[in-house]
Amino acid sequence: MFEYLGTVLVDFDPGFDILRYLTVRTIGGTVTALLISILLGPLVINLLKRFQFEQHVRVDGPKSHYKKTGTPTMGGLLILMSLVISTLLWADLSNRYIWVVLFVTISFGVVGFLDDFIKIKSKSSDGLSSKQKIILQSLFAFIATTFLYFSAETSPETAFIVPFYKDLLISMSPFFSYF
Repeated sequence: MFEYLGTVLVDFDPGFDILRYLTVRTIGGTVTALLISILLGPLVINLLKRFQFEQHVRVDGPKSHYKKTGTPTMGGLLILMSLVISTLLWADLSNRYIWVVLFVTISFGVVGFLDDFIKIKSKSSDGLSSKQKIILQSLFAFIATTFLYFSAETSPETAFIVPFYKDLLISMSPFFSYF
């Protein structure tokens, strides 16, 4: 948003061009995410406690883990919230890679949310199985890579660039990109 704002406001004052610099937007995004985390952190933690989103520890686990009982869970919501808000404010939203990264980040966050939610509902430490997590994450990764493959505008975007060999490109097909 600020990148677009810099593009529009540069007609009024050339100083607004600074909002289009990647370094300025990176620093702005980092500071924004930090401030959101610091300012909203206590509020989110209190809400999680109020809704009793608390950690449940296995009874057969180590006794040292018992002190974790009652610790608020779903703290990833705060991290995702600060990351997404900061990205929407400071990133170049016309760049499709930004949207892909946001999609993957949010969808993996949904997997974590489901895992924690199941743990809270069942009042146990058993959430999603590792197989379920891998399947969901693979599905979201498949969607992202398929989008990237079919929206590619140039052939190097669909090639594997071998590290340390700048001229060695291995052309990839949609099938090959998943293995």
